Amino acid sequence: MTERRLYVKLKTAKGRTTAQQQWISRQLNDPYVGMAKDQGYRSRAAFKLIEIDAKYKFLKPGAKVVDLGAAPGGWTQVAVERGCAKVIALDILEMAPLAGAHVLKADFLDPAAPGMIEALLDGKVDLVLSDMAPSTTGHRETDHLRIAALVEAAIDFAVAVLRPGGNFVTKFRQGQEEQALIKHAQRHFAKVVRMKPPSSRAESSELFLVSTGFKG
Repeated sequence: MTERRLYVKLKTAKGRTTAQQQWISRQLNDPYVGMAKDQGYRSRAAFKLIEIDAKYKFLKPGAKVVDLGAAPGGWTQVAVERGCAKVIALDILEMAPLAGAHVLKADFLDPAAPGMIEALLDGKVDLVLSDMAPSTTGHRETDHLRIAALVEAAIDFAVAVLRPGGNFVTKFRQGQEEQALIKHAQRHFAKVVRMKPPSSRAESSELFLVSTGFKG
């Protein structure tokens, strides 16, 4: 349950576009943003992973985890808190160090990335997480195709590094490529389900694909 907070007005719109004003106002009045700050999470996205895991329970003590596109580190924090033994936070962006995780500045699309991950974790991975999304263009269809391509690549990465029985969780967006992505995941996992956690904004087209039981 989220905390009820007083509505906060944007003090000045000077020098800001309408879109920028709307974004700032939304952030100021988003209860999850306030809760993330209160609880020490680096982003409100942490609550999405907490809510998904509450249902599917894939964050297990002792697990080896790779968090793709991890910056600023909200999902990584949750994985560490849940007792995952070895956690790699991988991103092409800089990310501040996080106790309990190995922060790695690298591109998961690099052909050498799977081997590098396995070397760091001394073997195959139990769980691959991805809250990645490319920069938006403002054109809904183009943005959907861009994230679909990223998700497809993340599935292929998971297939390369997961142990049999391992799990994969990724963000994606509703649209024309949705069913194709689900079928792609179903070829490799025993069960694939869609979920929209409560902390995902109602107006957002984002969903999360939870794929469990990697077939190997």
